[in-house]
Amino acid sequence: MDAATLTYDTLGFGEFDDFPETSEPVWILGKEFNALTEKEDILSDVTSRLWFTYRKNFPPIGGTGPTSDTGWGCMLRCGQMILGEALVRRHLGRDWRWVRSQTQREDYIGILNAFLDKKDGYYSLHQIAQMGVGEGKSIGQWYGPNTVAQVLKKLAVFDSWSRLAVHVAMDNTVVIEEIKRLCMPWLDYGGAACVDLQGGMSERNGCLEGACALAEEETALWNPLLLLIPLRLGLSDINEAYIETLKQCFQLPQSLGVIGGKPNSAHYFIGYVGEELIYLDPHTTQPAVEPCEDSQVPDDTYHCQHPPCRMHICEIDPSVAVGFFCRTEDDFDDWCLRFRKVLYDVSSKGYKYRKFSIHLGTKPLFRTVRGVSCPR
Repeated sequence: MDAATLTYDTLGFGEFDDFPETSEPVWILGKEFNALTEKEDILSDVTSRLWFTYRKNFPPIGGTGPTSDTGWGCMLRCGQMILGEALVRRHLGRDWRWVRSQTQREDYIGILNAFLDKKDGYYSLHQIAQMGVGEGKSIGQWYGPNTVAQVLKKLAVFDSWSRLAVHVAMDNTVVIEEIKRLCMPWLDYGGAACVDLQGGMSERNGCLEGACALAEEETALWNPLLLLIPLRLGLSDINEAYIETLKQCFQLPQSLGVIGGKPNSAHYFIGYVGEELIYLDPHTTQPAVEPCEDSQVPDDTYHCQHPPCRMHICEIDPSVAVGFFCRTEDDFDDWCLRFRKVLYDVSSKGYKYRKFSIHLGTKPLFRTVRGVSCPR
């Protein structure tokens, strides 16, 4: 594992293929691009995603543990990336773009602070690794997609600034009623909202929340949803029956991408072109970062500034977790409608297997007969 690990010092731009010249549409996290006329827009969009990689020389995890995650932390870093994308959607929006050497917004700095490699960052490697102990993973042990999803769900509870409602859909099932109760907690309390609106300004991961804060009314009505769906799409290889549905997930406007990869080598997949998946690779070891005296964070190494990596979709390990972000209840209702259409579209092309069934309360919208999902 160590021998195969890329390092920041030896990683050269020449090792990466330029983005292909193709007439096929390029889909990145719910947005469609033309590779022939919008290559700069594609690269700008990819570069604006948060890129979390191996780091070295950070404070020991747990006080006496590792000072680098090289060789074991790739899935943890992928978990950070998909969560980081959710926070960017939450606080900055899908159309936000990163510009190198530009003074950044406080919301952006607040997001980065949450991921710095130190024990008090909400979503730091230290927090993820230590929370993983409760999931049966010792510090330094490799995670799978489901484990990192469960850990992120636990950590999000402590982030009072973002107030994300994280739901991990198990058993290939999304229960709409469960999610609406999670995102609108007053549904369980006779209509009384369980949101602290009297506490004044909350802390933005080291910065005070000010005029850019979201309206209290919006927060009270719906806690923004991060939906993570762990899936097994085959035994040792991905089943071809799932490929079209997986690709269509990247077309949904709520898409946060997919965490997965190859056996013991995790990647964060953000889109596709043709039969190739586009992904950010965490297998680069970079020095740990400390904030500057003015609270700005040196952020060049948190954005991938070379053409993104690509791999054929058939090479992906069948164990993945698919992510979606729904800022409002309307977004979630729209996701449900769109995903139903994805399922029907796939069925009309002759595929008989579905990735998962959407359920409303205890009444399934799809019933399963000998492994084949059929509309009720």
